[in-house]
Amino acid sequence: MDTIILKFGGSSLADNEKLKMVAEKIIGLYQKNHNIVVVVSAQGKTTDKLISEAKELSSIVQDREMDVLLSTGEQISTAKLSMLLNQMGYRAVSLTGWQAGIYTNNTNQNAMIKWIDTARIKQELEKRNIVIVAGFQGMNENRDITTLGRGGSDTTAVAISAALGAKNCYIFSDVDGVYTTDPNKIPNAKKLPAVSYEEMLEISSEGAKVLHNRCVEIGEKFKVPIITKSTFNNKPGTVISDIIEENTVKSIVKKEVSRISVIGNGMIRNFSMIKKILEIIEENKLEILEFNVTESKASITFKTTVNDEILKKIHGIM
Repeated sequence: MDTIILKFGGSSLADNEKLKMVAEKIIGLYQKNHNIVVVVSAQGKTTDKLISEAKELSSIVQDREMDVLLSTGEQISTAKLSMLLNQMGYRAVSLTGWQAGIYTNNTNQNAMIKWIDTARIKQELEKRNIVIVAGFQGMNENRDITTLGRGGSDTTAVAISAALGAKNCYIFSDVDGVYTTDPNKIPNAKKLPAVSYEEMLEISSEGAKVLHNRCVEIGEKFKVPIITKSTFNNKPGTVISDIIEENTVKSIVKKEVSRISVIGNGMIRNFSMIKKILEIIEENKLEILEFNVTESKASITFKTTVNDEILKKIHGIM
């Protein structure tokens, strides 16, 4: 029986109605005779709220205690989702990061996963339980709670996928895949059916809030296919894997530090695209601080902030 990993972000778990939608997605896949491990983030803006409350109490917050506090957000999500699934007639069990056997180094707030003891997870799966794991957290050698940093639940999901040899790792959020650029800024942005690990790392490093960098690195190292999908519809998502379909431009990302990056395998040999980008820059009288081209990315840093209209023009030549 195949094991698949499902990760749900905070926006997917924000209230009871959304929790029910998540539960229905889980049940649909469970009924297809899969073993299911679910990794969850904290609900909505819970982590931000906890950080703010901690800072109200003390101007100097101990790192260890902050990790203890922040880890509670994901634990709330696991308990609620487990309660709901059991109420709906499907056996589920919630596990904290340390109950799930996730061991990290000793760094607080940005810990790295060292290894995962999968015995407890496998034990629950053998009972045909749906296993719900709190993302973003683990335990160090002193048995202290640690957290993995922003986006750490993505890392938890892919790391568990690698440790279990799972067939796929699905990352569910409020967007239904990876787009050629930000669809909120460029209405004709296109969803990409497939992206290589290398391209996804470039897209993430440029600030696109799709996947946590470290989860992509783990996916690439252990050859875990990562599928990004929407919690709120059934549209096909984007598959991130080591299969490179073609040397084409995949994505254009604009950072707030006045940088635009054009990402796609073979970029260093895409002379036509580079020429068109330079023409747009010249036509709009933009001053360049730096222009770098690598195998998979052309990155332009400007002297002043560029507006979204420039992003739209560059996207238009794809």
